[in-house]
Amino acid sequence: MPRYELALILKTLKRPETAAAVRRTVETLMERGAVVRDLENLGERLLPYKITKHNQKHDTGTYFLVDFYASPNILKSLMDHLNRDVDVVRPSVLKKEENVSSQSCCGP
Repeated sequence: MPRYELALILKTLKRPETAAAVRRTVETLMERGAVVRDLENLGERLLPYKITKHNQKHDTGTYFLVDFYASPNILKSLMDHLNRDVDVVRPSVLKKEENVSSQSCCGP
């Protein structure tokens, strides 16, 4: 299974609501057969620009990174689910490259 990273921006919520939104997201991943490797909270930050989502304007958000392994065919349904979640301002999935060998490719 390929390795992916989900960059997730949640709207600014109180701690219990934020925890519930993150839990929903991780459970959604696991229900679809993904193996969650790491979850990192990057904290609350100003957004680079105002984002309108679900008829609300957001200028701050809470950033999370979720590192996971999953089959590529679950990504479309995952993104559809996250785009419908009212607490998610911006989901983005990136494929992570496998570790590149430390050998030099050019010259001795």
